[in-house]
Amino acid sequence: MKKKITFLLMFVLSLSMVSAQGTFRFGTSATPEGKTLLVDSKGLILDGKHIIPVMGEIHYSRVPESEWRREIRKMKAGGINIISTYIFWIHHEPEEGKWNWSGNHNLRRFVRICAEENVMLVLRLGPFCHGEVYQGGIPSWVHEKAGQNPKYKIRARTPGFLEDCTELYNTIFAQVNGLLWKDGGPVVGVQIENESRGPWDYLEALKNIAVKAGFDVPFYTRTGWPALRGKEVFGQLLPLYGDYADGFWDRKLEDMPGSYADAFIMRDKRMSSAIATETFSKEELSEDSPSLSSKLSYPYFTCELGGGMMPAYHRRININGKELKPLVICKLGSGSNLPGYYMYHGGTNPYNPLHTMGETQASPGTNHNDLPHMTYDFQAPLGEVGQVFETPFHEGRFIHQMLTDWGSELLQMNVDSLSRHYARRGAFEFYNDYVRIKNESGTSHVTFKDYRTGGATIDWTTVEPFCKVDDLIYFIEIRGKKPQISVDGKVYTCKLNKQQKAGKLNVCVLSYEKAKTAYKIDGKLLYAKNGGILYKSDSCIVEEVWTKSPVIAATVTEVKKADAPRVVPMGRQAVAAQPVEEDFAKAAVYTINYDTSGINNYDNLFLRINYRGDVARVYADGRLVADNFWNGKEMWVRMADLVGKKVELKILPLRKDAPVYFQKEQKAMIEAAKGDYMLGLDSVEVIERHTLEFNDAF
Repeated sequence: MKKKITFLLMFVLSLSMVSAQGTFRFGTSATPEGKTLLVDSKGLILDGKHIIPVMGEIHYSRVPESEWRREIRKMKAGGINIISTYIFWIHHEPEEGKWNWSGNHNLRRFVRICAEENVMLVLRLGPFCHGEVYQGGIPSWVHEKAGQNPKYKIRARTPGFLEDCTELYNTIFAQVNGLLWKDGGPVVGVQIENESRGPWDYLEALKNIAVKAGFDVPFYTRTGWPALRGKEVFGQLLPLYGDYADGFWDRKLEDMPGSYADAFIMRDKRMSSAIATETFSKEELSEDSPSLSSKLSYPYFTCELGGGMMPAYHRRININGKELKPLVICKLGSGSNLPGYYMYHGGTNPYNPLHTMGETQASPGTNHNDLPHMTYDFQAPLGEVGQVFETPFHEGRFIHQMLTDWGSELLQMNVDSLSRHYARRGAFEFYNDYVRIKNESGTSHVTFKDYRTGGATIDWTTVEPFCKVDDLIYFIEIRGKKPQISVDGKVYTCKLNKQQKAGKLNVCVLSYEKAKTAYKIDGKLLYAKNGGILYKSDSCIVEEVWTKSPVIAATVTEVKKADAPRVVPMGRQAVAAQPVEEDFAKAAVYTINYDTSGINNYDNLFLRINYRGDVARVYADGRLVADNFWNGKEMWVRMADLVGKKVELKILPLRKDAPVYFQKEQKAMIEAAKGDYMLGLDSVEVIERHTLEFNDAF
């Protein structure tokens, strides 16, 4: 009888796979070894089992090639199992026909490392990417063609542009050929275009070009915003959604304008009305577009949950780190089955002597905001140089581990109850009343309700599920609540960090601080001993720790005082314009020296600069290597870019009347400054990254 039931279940499951494959017009779903990845209306099916993976964005061309493997391992330690990355056209073909796939632009090597680290990969092909890159990633020579030929239209189904896109896709495919999922490689999906209004036939043409180039992958995607011009052909491209805690792109100089607060509530709508508001109208970000009528037949995936955010020159957002967990709690509670973060890892723009490689108001395309020339830290869980932003990294990691162990069950559970602050999906209850700036004292959590496991029923909990190790269930305390678990009608008050029985179940509730050190690796729960993060290398467990250097100190000398601060002009898009190079002739100038004698490898050394002012830049032998728009946080610089060179730090004073948005804490610092402007250098520290290796006895 058991064999008959097993056969029946396998038959039903195989029918659902066929249905999934037949509904969506995607590519090959099986590897040469027979491993399968399919999509249905609920989510992803890996080897016949539904999963809720976690996707995180990193841009390989913004991270040194030598750091790719380590940073991917750290992303995996944070719970990321799908990596997404833009392929910025302008980074690879700045001049027509002259391609660069070497060094930090070596896409093939990056993909190979993803394969070796056993992480899936989604390539966001463009041609337009945005990503706060100069002209959205569209090379200048493309804009020149459009200026010379009125029939050549960028981001449109016109012969000249589509021919250039064909060359782009063909050249990208040559870099990843043999590394797709069907080849046993990591590339499981590709995104066509980005934030495109369409019309649909433009997106369809790009998909056809990608398929013809050789991109035969388990799924193809597009961003689900804005609303398309014209109705889509269902099943061609998965729409993926997003939401942000705040936005640098907003025109208003006030706290949380528009609908950013809606990212922190449960809702039955997938479209965010807060993304790219400088580009799209309210109607284009509306859920009521006819082009979205088939949305509920698609799984609810996200690709741009923004717990972090870049500061623009006119809008200096300061992310405190508490935003990420409520965002993902609200999306999961509202029915999403794939959290995807933008960004999960920050980076640095490649240097270009001709112009900034960041978005700017002065460029011919994607010119709504002024972003830093170099830094793209994004206040992400892993920052520009790989530094850990502890609160979002750990609080996100807690949820991601829960999804690894319980995601296949959660995915099968529909949204049973939904209100602004509460949602229930079967045995999982989601709660959030935190709202950035507006309710910083709010809380966010997921708990069990009537959950059957191990021959018992967990009636309710005041602690959050974390992971399972054999028959032991680990939970994490909800700070401010008594740690209790009700099993089969009996309430058990738990001692923190102690294994105990709760009826038939073995449980352990970790304190929040203890959980920050706990990592499930190869089926075991291991603990970081030195306050760092744990990840697995080829042969051992590594703990990465960042500390102030006990032996290397930076010596700072002021060589020029600042002149009177500049009057901040308005830019082309009617918001404050960032300073140009000539303005830094009026900056305060400091030289930075340090003694690194006896040190052969500088890759693990960084400068952490705390300053007060408008904009800071670091130059090495006169070349710009780092910059920062002050928002109250420190500036990070790789010392590998500085060694053996004359290092200068230039800081422009910040006028108190500058037409720039700051949050109240930063406003208070500005107002407390003497005189009409703020300027100061508080510290320049040398920070070391240590990696401590442990064998199996860890």
